[in-house]
Amino acid sequence: MSRNISRKGTKEDTKTRRFLGGFVSSFVPLCEIALLSLILIVGRASAQKVDENKFVLIINGPGGETVYAQQFEEWTGQLRSALTEKFGFDGKNFKLLSEKGNPRATADEVKKTFAELKSQLDANNVLFVFLIGHGSFDGKEAKFNLVGPDLSASEYNALLSSLPTRRVVVFNMASASGEFIKSLAAKGRIVITATRNGQETNATRFAGFFISALNATDADTDQDGHISILEAFVYANRLTEDFYKRAGRLATEHALLDDNGDGVGHDKLEAGEGLLARATYLDSLSVDEAAATAATGRLMKERTRLEGEIEQLIARKANMQEAEYEATLERLFIELAKVNRSIKQAGT
Repeated sequence: MSRNISRKGTKEDTKTRRFLGGFVSSFVPLCEIALLSLILIVGRASAQKVDENKFVLIINGPGGETVYAQQFEEWTGQLRSALTEKFGFDGKNFKLLSEKGNPRATADEVKKTFAELKSQLDANNVLFVFLIGHGSFDGKEAKFNLVGPDLSASEYNALLSSLPTRRVVVFNMASASGEFIKSLAAKGRIVITATRNGQETNATRFAGFFISALNATDADTDQDGHISILEAFVYANRLTEDFYKRAGRLATEHALLDDNGDGVGHDKLEAGEGLLARATYLDSLSVDEAAATAATGRLMKERTRLEGEIEQLIARKANMQEAEYEATLERLFIELAKVNRSIKQAGT
């Protein structure tokens, strides 16, 4: 900022240069300190503290066709990266089953993995389960496709119910997944599906848009520094709807959420739905840390705005009265100094 001002300042008259020189000389150190504070803040954000309390199981089912297999694998890698690098999930608490990996996404391996979780989890842990792939519904039972025999929604419910923790979040992002809500609904359990019923059998795109929500800067809609399950769900739902509208296609998937245990999914916060999801967060920040992060983010936006106004003001100097120009410039510099001071304090 100071370099831009000094460069443009070579065209200012002597009086204005004296004003800028005196003010900027006291202001530049604040900019430098603020920049250092920003680096420290960003460093802490990128090094999100690891939360050993959270566990993740991702089941990447068979694609059937090469294009789907590649897409599912890509989504799985992106999801894992977002959870570990941005939201503080511990890599040691990750379990992944895939079509060609080791272990593979077979019914036996799924049961074996849940047996391991049963011995590892306690009542205070949180388990996130992600199903990425294809699903099916025969009019009676909904299933998620695995390598070999599939497991039904009721079988997954039995596996989840055997765990010592009741703090479980399930994302079935497959086709025909909507039927899973009826079987998996339980007190203290959040269930999200990519479709609203078993008749929506086309390959879904919700998983990709959910990952986009995890990486979006504006997904934190209430600006509390957290991204809640509800915020990510609503954001992904909007992106999914927008995709079909832009493509001029009839939507073949409508994601639902159930977190009050009644087995009836909704696409937004309504009818007592979404309250638990709104209070359940993907990241590991404490309430105070989240508030500090949100406040700092607002300060950074304000600093960028003020810097832009100063540069625009300098560009308009020739068309302004000298007194008005200097008064406005002084006011903006004072506001910017206050913002930088606040950023510095936030970084201590």
